[in-house]
Amino acid sequence: MTQQLPQVPSTEPEHEPELAAVRNFRDVGGLPTADGRRVRYGALFRSGHLAHATATDAAFLGSLGLHTIFDFRNEADQKLEGPDVELPGVRNVNLPLTDPADGAVFWKMVRDGNLDELREILSDGKAADRMSATYRMIIKERTAEQSQVLHALAEDSVPALMHCAAGKDRAGLSIAVTLLAVGVEREAIEADYLKSNDPHRRYKVHRSDNSPTGMSSEVMELLSPLFEARAEYLNAAFETIEEIWGTTDRYLAEGLNLAPEARERLRTRLLDGS
Repeated sequence: MTQQLPQVPSTEPEHEPELAAVRNFRDVGGLPTADGRRVRYGALFRSGHLAHATATDAAFLGSLGLHTIFDFRNEADQKLEGPDVELPGVRNVNLPLTDPADGAVFWKMVRDGNLDELREILSDGKAADRMSATYRMIIKERTAEQSQVLHALAEDSVPALMHCAAGKDRAGLSIAVTLLAVGVEREAIEADYLKSNDPHRRYKVHRSDNSPTGMSSEVMELLSPLFEARAEYLNAAFETIEEIWGTTDRYLAEGLNLAPEARERLRTRLLDGS
C-alpha cells in the first residue's frame, strides 16, 4: 500500500506527522507571545537528526518549503549517526554547539560502561548536574553560533528546521533562544521543550550491550537524566542569561548582537499578525 504524505499545514495542524526515522519532529507554530501574537505555523520546525530519514520522510520534509536546516551536531555525532539526507534546494548549515572532544570519555562510558561504571559517573545527581552544566556552557560560550542563527532567520532563512541528535538539548536550547527573541512567554517555551519527553519523540538509547543486563531497569534509570528533557535544564539556561546579562533584552542585544531592527525583522518573519 502506498503511504500518503502528511499535508503541510497552513493553519493549526489537527495532528503531527509521525515520521518513520526522524525523531522528535514538530512545528513550533501557535506558541503565544507576551503581546498577544503567535508563532506562525510553517515557519520554524525542530527535530532529531535527519541521517536515517526514509524516502517518505525526506519527501515530507522536502514539501515543507524549507530554506535552511540548522544542524547543531558535532563531528563525533555525525560520525556516529551519519550526515543528514540531502533535500533539494535546502541550505544546510552545520553549527556544532558542543566540542566533540568535550565529554568523549564520558559518552563512551554511557555507551559501553557496565553497571558499576555507570553508577560512578551518573548516580547521586551527577547526570542531571552534567546536563545543567552543558546548558549553561552553551549560553555562555556559544553566543557567536546563536547570533548567527538569529541573524540568518531575520534575513532570509525561513522556513527553517533546527536539529541536533535527539532534538531536545542543543536544538531545544536554540529554539528556546529564538522564541525568547520574538517574545514568546517562558511558560510556553518550557511546555514545547518538555514535549521531547513524549514516548513517540524520545531518542532511542544506544548501548553496546543491549542485553537485559546491559539495558536493565537500573541502567535505564541511571541514564534517564541524559535522555530526558527536564525543566531544570532549561531553567539553568535562563538563570545563566540573568546572571551574566541581567535581562533577556540585554542578552539578545549585547550577548548576541541582535539590534532592534534585526529583532523586529525576526518577529515579522516568525509571528502572525502585526
